[in-house]
Amino acid sequence: MELFVADIMVTRVVTIEMDDRLALAKEIFDQASFHHLPVVDEGILYGMLSERDLLRAISPHLGAIGETNRDQETLHKRVHQVMTRDPVTISPHKRIDEASELILKHGIGSLPVLEDGKLVGIVTWKDLLRAYSHSASRP
Repeated sequence: MELFVADIMVTRVVTIEMDDRLALAKEIFDQASFHHLPVVDEGILYGMLSERDLLRAISPHLGAIGETNRDQETLHKRVHQVMTRDPVTISPHKRIDEASELILKHGIGSLPVLEDGKLVGIVTWKDLLRAYSHSASRP
């Protein structure tokens, strides 16, 4: 059975806006089990913010005994200052092997899924691995 991105993508996508502060992104990542946030403005996808992007942008001393005001100020940066612009995307009608190829080719962890320019889902390398694992275990 051939699988398509629409068959495995997550459709309840948490997003963040370009002018949101990194403090909000940190709060989301601290409470969630995912590691990628699509960055939208008025429903249009402009970028992606990964948890790794966030960690590179904020002070490693946050929450430490020696934390300073300067460390705290790193949380005041805006998402658009550190996000990846023009992310690689995929259509829900593409096969999952095409999604896998894009993720491997670009060295990324997720693909926003767009249909008619609108964000309709997200697919991650874990979603793909899970789909391949399930299809391999079927007779």
